[in-house]
Amino acid sequence: MKLKEVHIYSHDLPVKNGPYTMASGAVWALDTTLVKLVSDTGHVGWGETCPVGPTYAEAHADGARAALKVMAEGLIGAEATPGTLRRKMDTLLTGHNYAKAALDIAAYDLFGKSLGVNVADLLGGAVTDRVPSYYATGVGAPDDIARLAKEKLDEGYPRLQVKVGGRPVEIDIETISKVWEVVKGSGMRLAVDGNRGWTTRDALRVSRELPHVPFIMEQPCNTVQDLEKIRPQVSHGIYMDENSVDLNTVISAAGTGLVDGFGMKVTRIGGLTHMRTFRDICEARNLPHTCDDSWGGDIIAAACTQISATVKPELCEGVWLAAPYIEGNYDAENGIQIVGGHIDRPTGPGLGVTPDEALFGAPVASFGG
Repeated sequence: MKLKEVHIYSHDLPVKNGPYTMASGAVWALDTTLVKLVSDTGHVGWGETCPVGPTYAEAHADGARAALKVMAEGLIGAEATPGTLRRKMDTLLTGHNYAKAALDIAAYDLFGKSLGVNVADLLGGAVTDRVPSYYATGVGAPDDIARLAKEKLDEGYPRLQVKVGGRPVEIDIETISKVWEVVKGSGMRLAVDGNRGWTTRDALRVSRELPHVPFIMEQPCNTVQDLEKIRPQVSHGIYMDENSVDLNTVISAAGTGLVDGFGMKVTRIGGLTHMRTFRDICEARNLPHTCDDSWGGDIIAAACTQISATVKPELCEGVWLAAPYIEGNYDAENGIQIVGGHIDRPTGPGLGVTPDEALFGAPVASFGG
């Protein structure tokens, strides 16, 4: 089975009741990029990548499409299997994992559909068909975030991520305290996500003033060196998120004991091929982690859910999806939903979802045919 066609689409995802606010800024709408692969056997696979604007990470929508255009022509005629396409991509373009991820996800979808096999089976086999999710609050006023925490606790979310940073740290401390008053004793796990927005001074102060609150600090500061500095001085666990840009960084962070876990994005690490390796590294070092992404629709949601379903339950911190923040689904019948704080894994072939491509309009670029 060889790759016959590559089609690239751009699609707007407005933020419902926006903006969505992080330490790095606020977003009202996001531009997602979709990839459709067609094999010479007529099978189709879909992939997606959707950076949260140009300031969250070293990724942006126009960059994704430019990188995909560089690679697409050279992929025509290649064996349409995930491993082969991944190696071929690396001969055509260095880096740009977030763009390669869309092709990698599409390759798994295509290969799974050609075999009549679910992607979770290609990734080692699902251990559950109901994956835990978690809710991220956005940066907001302490009382508002506390009310939201109670709402999400009642909805059944097993984990809450409180966004902080980009404002006086005293407000962050008040927010964390008020959220804890709401969730303590419930069993809900608590993550405090700085999105690189705290100085090391702020991170140390928060940990020292809130020793009684059992939260983990997710990417509190900007650099790996910042994390190395605060590591021996804080009483809370540290998870790496934005700094974990590739497998080499993950191996170093896990091997040196720098972190207690990861917030991992499927597209940041380069797709499902690298995400599978990341999962196995974390299992070897007994490190909890998420399997989510920065934004996107049903294709990214399905990819995150499929890989998360293969993670040991005691290490799975859940899947964050943009679904609560966007309207509708690409697949009206099998679109990904969060119900009771959990996600039912689609069990059909490939990713288990088939988008209505009429939603995306004409491709912005097409290759092969």
